[in-house]
Formats: sequence, structure tokens, C-alpha cells
Amino acid sequence: MKPALLALTVLTSISLVGTTAAWAGQVPGAASDPDIPISRHDRVYSAEQFSNTVSVTDPVDNKLLGVIHLGDPQPGNFSPLYKGQVLVHGMGFSPDHKTIAVVSIGSNSVTFIDTATNAVKHTTYVGRSPHEAFFTPDGKEVWVTVRGEDYIAVLDGQSFEEKSRIKVPAGPGMQIFSPDGKYGYVCSSFNPETVVITVADHQIVGHVKQDSPFCPNIAATPDGKQVWFTLKDIGRTEVFDAKPPFAVLKSIDTGPITNHVNFVHNANGTFAYVTVGGLNEVKVFRTDDFSVAATIPVGKLPHGIWPSGDGRRVYVGLENADGMAAIDTLTNRLIATSPVGQAPQAITYVPEAVPEGDGTQGLQQLGVAGQTAHLVLGPMEGRKTVGSAGGAGSEDKAPTSVSLFDQGLIQVLQASVTGLEPKQPYILALSHEPDGVGPLEPLAAFMTNPAGSAIVNATGAIRQVVHGEDKIQRRYLVIAEGHADQPGSIVQVQLK
Repeated sequence: MKPALLALTVLTSISLVGTTAAWAGQVPGAASDPDIPISRHDRVYSAEQFSNTVSVTDPVDNKLLGVIHLGDPQPGNFSPLYKGQVLVHGMGFSPDHKTIAVVSIGSNSVTFIDTATNAVKHTTYVGRSPHEAFFTPDGKEVWVTVRGEDYIAVLDGQSFEEKSRIKVPAGPGMQIFSPDGKYGYVCSSFNPETVVITVADHQIVGHVKQDSPFCPNIAATPDGKQVWFTLKDIGRTEVFDAKPPFAVLKSIDTGPITNHVNFVHNANGTFAYVTVGGLNEVKVFRTDDFSVAATIPVGKLPHGIWPSGDGRRVYVGLENADGMAAIDTLTNRLIATSPVGQAPQAITYVPEAVPEGDGTQGLQQLGVAGQTAHLVLGPMEGRKTVGSAGGAGSEDKAPTSVSLFDQGLIQVLQASVTGLEPKQPYILALSHEPDGVGPLEPLAAFMTNPAGSAIVNATGAIRQVVHGEDKIQRRYLVIAEGHADQPGSIVQVQLK
């Protein structure tokens, strides 16, 4: 267990009372439904794309119970004989809370897991690069956005086999349903258009213009009045009326690498919680007047987010910190951070997932999935402050965080890059000098999005190089303007 991710002590006492209600008064249920108090029967799940695991956490003390291994790390998963899952990413759960549906982008699959036993019930293979899956409120169907193509794969809610397809604009990013089960809302990651589909007959009945083409996440309020979706490429969150004519209500500038949105309904009202990766924050908005209610620093590259069954907490996956952050929603303060697998993506909180017993069957330890090195990049002037006394806070404010996810002999590098010019070419490279002077060894070329940010990946024995391990001549990560064959000025350097 990584010391930086040891759980902070939860200072508030928690009710351990359970209930038999099928839906909480939180998403994806209706606001009129009863809340379900936090108990040891509940579980928080996170889907982790570089360790190919699902981490299982007890929300009472925010303790990692173990992980469900769905696949192997690189390079084992490159084999033509490989049968496991690759890039574990999306997640949904059934209305009876007995099943989670886990999407693996690289292996085009949806894995259905029993929440009580952690056992795989079934694996369904769909089209190219699925992204998210969720059960309809009546549990009869599972809709899977096949983002690499142009349709929703509709699976039977019992057999989990594909039974039909719904044609939508290319690149469907995610779907979510109105609490009453009448509509499915499907945003796009490739086209600036969200569509509204009737669940009963699978007909498109509404169109909503997106401010940009790249929507990764969408959520509906428990009162059934609003739908919010995030626009990762331009750092905005858009709101529209959940009922016809599905008019746009608001477009909000939320910040670079805006990832996911979800809702909490509590004594203070209904609030939207938005994860903003480039700022390492969660922003909280009122749903009545769209004003900012709070800004919560949580850690590096917050991604997925989901509330507890009573709305007292909201949980956030920290993609570049291998952590799960717990927020008290009445005070909007971070109360705990616990370890999970590599690069958590989607998060779900499932009340009463384990009706009896400790629910730890089949869980394994983190192992290699718990091994990650972290770096930060920023302007040259930042070298004097980051890493010095009190430097942890400075690191959180550095524009670019880098994680090196251990895969054995090599690592997957992921850089959450911000603070650059929009829509411009850059390279992530290795330099023999801390200030980037001299020849560069390019690792990855990338183009920033309209918010001046990007997620950049590379693979190799990079940790050994940037730390100078095993008598290897140390080199330093830098970001330079331009292209690999003609690099320009150095704009960010490794700060520690």
C-alpha cells in the first residue's frame, strides 16, 4: 500500500442501518425514493484501465478490500492467445444491485460480475471500442455505447446477450436514463450532438446540440428535470431540459480536462459534482441557479464520480494518483483517500451490494497494480519550489502530472498536460539536461485541445531512465513546442 494513499481517518460516525429498498434517492434512482444509509453491505467499485482490475472498497472506513483481476498487464496482453480483458474502463450496475457491468475498451467486452461473490457471471463481446454500459431502470436491458462505431448495443438484462442495436451518430460516448425509465440520453464523443431515445421502442425523439464533439460522460438529476454532460476537449459542462423539447439550459466553463459529472440530493438541495482533471479539483454547482457552491481539491486527475446511497458522500477516482477520494457532501471536504488500481476511470457506488457475509470472496491484493511512480512538469521557475519543504501543495498546482504505471519490466506513462497553447503541436521528450538544453529523444507527439490540455501516453522502461536507476544515465522529461523532427522551445520541464 502506497504511503501517499493511506486513508485519512474518517472523523464522523456512520449509521450502519440497512434497508431493502431497490433504489436509493440518489442517481440513478428518483429523488422521491428512500435514501439508503451507508453500511458495510455497500461497495464502491472503480474500473482501472492499466492494471485491468476492478477495485472493491468498503465505504464505512474507506478501506480497499481487494481487486478483481479481469486481465493482465503489458506485454502479456499483446499475445495472440491472450483471453483476458484490456483497458478496463466503463461501469454500470443493475437496479437490484446484484450485478455490475464492466466495459473493457481494448477487448470490446462487457463483463458482468456478481456483487455478492465478485465472480464473473458472463462476458459479452460487442463492437469496436465500447465505452460505457448501464441497465435500464426496469433491469430488462443493458445499453452499451459502442464508441468506435455508430450504435448502441442493446443486451438482454438476464442473459446478457445482444438482442438489438440502436443507430446513433458515430462515436456514442455514454448513455444514462431518466429516473422514470422513459428516455435514454446518449451523448457523442465524435459528433457535436446528443440524442434522446425512447426506452420502450428505441426511437430517437430528441436532438441536443453539443458545444463540442467530445462528450465522455452524461448524467440525469434524480428529480428527472435536467441532464448534464461534460465536454472534455473544451473544458465545459452543458445542461439541458430532461423533457421535450430538450432545450439547452446552460453551458458552463468548468476547466481543462473536464471528465465526469454526477449528482447529490441532500438537505441543502441538489448539486452537480464535476471532476476537472486539469485543475485536480471537483467543482460543485447548484442545479437551481447553476452557481458554484464549492471547489474541492482532491488529487491528481480526478475522473469518475458517484454518490453514496444516502448522498452523504461522493466518491472520486484519481486517475494519476491511483486513489479513491471520499468527500463529505454536507461540508464539501475531502475526508479520506484510499488506494485502488492503476488509472481508475468509471466509479460506481452500489448500496447493499453484499446482503450478507464479508463479500471478499475472489478478491486479490493489488500486487503490481499498486506500483506507480509519479512526476510533475511545469515551467522552469517552478523547479525552485516543487519538492522543497511544503512542496506537496506545489505539486498539486503544477500544470502537468505524470504517472508511470508499472507493468513489470516496463511502464505505461500517462501525462495529464495542461497550461499550454490551445490547438498547437507539442512533443513529450527525454532530455539529458534538466532545463531541456541539447538534443531531445521524443516519446510522444500530441496536439492540445481547445482548452490547451491533452492526455499523453507512452510505453517503455521510462521510470528507470528518469530516476537514473541501475546505473542508467539519468534523463529528464520535458515538453517542447513543435514536432518530433523539428522541436522548438522548451515549455515545461520535470520539476523533481
